[in-house]
Amino acid sequence: MKMVASDIDGTILGHDGAISPRTVEAFRACAAAGIEVVFVTGRPPRWLDPLREQLGHLGTVICSNGALVYDLGEEKILSTKCIPIPDLLAAREAIKVAVPSASFAAETVEGLYLEPGFLSAGDPEPLRQLPTRPLAESLKEECGVIKFLAKTEHSTADEFLAKVRPVVAPWLDATHSAPKTALLELSLRGVNKAATLSEFAASRGVQAAEVVAFGDMPNDVQMLSWSGRGYAMASGHPAAKDAANMLAPGIEDDGVAQVLERLLAVRGV
Repeated sequence: MKMVASDIDGTILGHDGAISPRTVEAFRACAAAGIEVVFVTGRPPRWLDPLREQLGHLGTVICSNGALVYDLGEEKILSTKCIPIPDLLAAREAIKVAVPSASFAAETVEGLYLEPGFLSAGDPEPLRQLPTRPLAESLKEECGVIKFLAKTEHSTADEFLAKVRPVVAPWLDATHSAPKTALLELSLRGVNKAATLSEFAASRGVQAAEVVAFGDMPNDVQMLSWSGRGYAMASGHPAAKDAANMLAPGIEDDGVAQVLERLLAVRGV
């Protein structure tokens, strides 16, 4: 074990927004043992405060499902893999034909662009304050779209994904990570957590067999399959469990901490 790669939401961060003290200590023990720790998340850089504030992590974070690599200590973008605006708009039209109730938003390096109808009554007030315009009007090529979002109120996330994935395949890859909302996350073809993690690991001289990864949702599938030890959370989505070669206890049982403590003990740490 030379590198630990972990998802955040549903894997180490609970619905209450807290990372348990046991999990914090396990990651700190890994770092003290010389094991590189990298977080691989669907979150954009502006939503990384739990890592900084609760874990004290100031290293690399792979954000937006692999589309952006961020240095948290320097608060600096290291690389991006952006969606061309024509591809995004073509995919939008294809989704609208397949699922007429779909609504859309785009995550860029600058912030979030929303179309009318995307927000729901329960969304946080800061989001509700954002202006809404058709993406064809608001997005310019220089915006740097790192994630395209599609949502519907009329199906489950898995059902929505099954309809959308084939129709966007010429331009984008689709996945999801929201357990209770039919919200899809679309990236440039070939961009996912595993693709960017493999590049990052190689830059550190680390092979897949030396990486231990943790995740819980469909957007973790490629990462869990690629890693030498891919642990799906027992509390996670069936697709994550099918992709992983290991199973960790659920987040409510500090599953990541349990696994890391055991692996560190084997190393004699």
